[in-house]
Amino acid sequence: MKTVKVWDPLVRLFHWSLVAGIVANGLLLDEESKLHIQVGYVVLGLVAIRIVWGLIGTKHARFSDFPPDLGASLEQARDVSLGRRRVHLGHTPLGALMIYNILATVLLIAASGYMMTTITFWGMEWVEEVHEVFVNWLWVSVVLHVAAVLFESRRTGVNLPRAMVTGRKILPEWSQSKP
Repeated sequence: MKTVKVWDPLVRLFHWSLVAGIVANGLLLDEESKLHIQVGYVVLGLVAIRIVWGLIGTKHARFSDFPPDLGASLEQARDVSLGRRRVHLGHTPLGALMIYNILATVLLIAASGYMMTTITFWGMEWVEEVHEVFVNWLWVSVVLHVAAVLFESRRTGVNLPRAMVTGRKILPEWSQSKP
């Protein structure tokens, strides 16, 4: 087994803080409360920090390390379907697409949520409906993300949740014999 440092503290803090904010606003807080709005601003701030860190941060935190790549994503899907295992030190191509999806969705939720607090859009049903559509899409994305993380952890032998807690991936022996 080989241990590799992958996720820096800011990435891990962002990830788990985003989880907490989404759970709080989606499951625990009254959507009409001021606290719901405040948590929404915190989540928006987290995403803003992550975007900056994606430009200037550590190697695996940078967007350049996991660009959205449809070809690589299809190759990963093909690997899964054929039973081929490949360990990615940073994000997998499909994982990268999910990250961009979640970041964009949270931004759209924040934008529509903010619109609902303005005089111009106050009480407009379509803004609330758009907000709700994006919230629902986020929950679908979160469920798919968690399922994929658990599936990939089992399939590759790399405990991805532990890596997001410790910052280190423990690579299986089989992955070290490949070029």
